[in-house]
Amino acid sequence: MGSRIPIAVSARHAHLSQPTLDRVFGPGYRLQPRTWLSQTGQFAAQETVTLIGPAGRIQNVRTMGPPRSRDQIELSRTDELTLGIAAPVRISGDLDGTPGVGIEGPAGSVSLSSGVISARRHIHMNPHDAARLGLKDGQTVQVKVDSNDRDLVFGDVTVRIAPDFRLELHLDTDEANAAGIRNGDYGELLLPDST
Repeated sequence: MGSRIPIAVSARHAHLSQPTLDRVFGPGYRLQPRTWLSQTGQFAAQETVTLIGPAGRIQNVRTMGPPRSRDQIELSRTDELTLGIAAPVRISGDLDGTPGVGIEGPAGSVSLSSGVISARRHIHMNPHDAARLGLKDGQTVQVKVDSNDRDLVFGDVTVRIAPDFRLELHLDTDEANAAGIRNGDYGELLLPDST
């Protein structure tokens, strides 16, 4: 037996530290919220940056707020090919041993030595949802998507649990396009005892 999970599609984006924001937007710069996200306190900012890799550039990459303690750039595999970067698939915050990228903004540029990942697909949920579904933080599950001729079962979906999380599956644009998914669609969580 499964459970319906709302889906959010994450395009490429940049979580920047305050020192990096200072370099690319100017000293003491504060990001301006553009859209508040479903996860508490998180927002897509009005500001964008340009990413610079060995093979190319990607302009108008959305920054996210609030600032983080470490810079983290999340790309799809298609983005990696454009930039010429081979990023590992990681959970947010797992940045050791990751490649870097150049970041350019209106006030300057910086070359990051690390921080680029391809985000591992994951489900955010709070402890109540986790208890209801019988899941634990870090557990791996599957999510089935029925999408008119592009049906797909996503494996290797990591469960992430925190008190302020709202139930939501996060996929990148490549994953969503492969299954014909848009923001607000639903998937079915296949619980571990499913066949």
